[in-house]
Amino acid sequence: MEIRKLNTLRGLAALIVFVTHFSDITHWLDGSLGGGSGAYGVMLFFMLSGFLMSYLYIDKAFNPVNIKSYFLARAGRVLPLYLLIVLCSYLLSLADKDFLYHIPDFKSLVGHLLFLYGESVLWSIPAEIHFYFIFIIFWAFSKNRAGYIYLLILAVMILLFFSNFPKIHGDINGVPYNLFSVLRTLPYFFIGVIFGMHYKQLKVPEYLRKNRFIVVLCLIPLMYPEFSPVSSDAKMKMWLSYEVLLVMSSVFFCLVFLVPDNNVLLANKLGDFIGKISYSFYLLHLPIIVQVNQFDVSVELKLLLSFILSVLAAYLSYRSFEKPVARLVRSNLFNKLNQQGALKAL
Repeated sequence: MEIRKLNTLRGLAALIVFVTHFSDITHWLDGSLGGGSGAYGVMLFFMLSGFLMSYLYIDKAFNPVNIKSYFLARAGRVLPLYLLIVLCSYLLSLADKDFLYHIPDFKSLVGHLLFLYGESVLWSIPAEIHFYFIFIIFWAFSKNRAGYIYLLILAVMILLFFSNFPKIHGDINGVPYNLFSVLRTLPYFFIGVIFGMHYKQLKVPEYLRKNRFIVVLCLIPLMYPEFSPVSSDAKMKMWLSYEVLLVMSSVFFCLVFLVPDNNVLLANKLGDFIGKISYSFYLLHLPIIVQVNQFDVSVELKLLLSFILSVLAAYLSYRSFEKPVARLVRSNLFNKLNQQGALKAL
């Protein structure tokens, strides 16, 4: 069962990242919408990722067939475009044309291909891939030992807190790695997993399911460093603040559990469209903003051009590459599952 409003939420996350990068690069509105605030969009991405993995798979039997289906479906959605962009970035960097991302040598390429490191916005994809394997552990416990999932999450979050989120990064024989990017995002993935585990069972009283809860989205800009009333260092740490985790988790909970599924602001065709192209939009928008910023035009026109070109590039990527590849993966998966079913029948 599709939760349609999640499409708009995914698109909103991508737009937050877009606006932040545009503000940082062009100093639009004196950079007040930048300063690393795109982290809040990525937090939404990771909570959505954990939620959907849990919602779609946690109730399924933990067996080789379903595990293969899970990995192929996840890989078919994320890997093709990521690998294409990484390889193109590497080739362009060798030609001294950094139109995409700076991957200057073979060892840096290996770091990206092994999901140990990510340049610029690519950092989030290795973290996502690591989450795919972490979820397998949760899935294995879900049938008869679901309590261990909560204990593991609690233990890891306490450990991260007392170890002050260890800055594990460096290189191995020149191959870069950055596990810190995975560790700092784990709490958001965990929250998504927990919410996904309870979405089908939790019966929210009708008097609490109100469209007005959509105003919780206003809490996100209130955490921007330029607008935040918070005076502690939490407003600058972002990823390392459990206070930020509490607020973002509350926003996510209200939008997913309390806002009705037919809310017109979250369930609409525009939200469906932006949500579908959000992944390619996320990966492609930054190079486009950098190129558009070289034009001698007003910042407002730069914003419009950057957005239109980013949407156009994302749409073309989705229709001509992502969707066909994902369809091919699903088709092969379906055929293999049918073959396995036929063999078992024999």
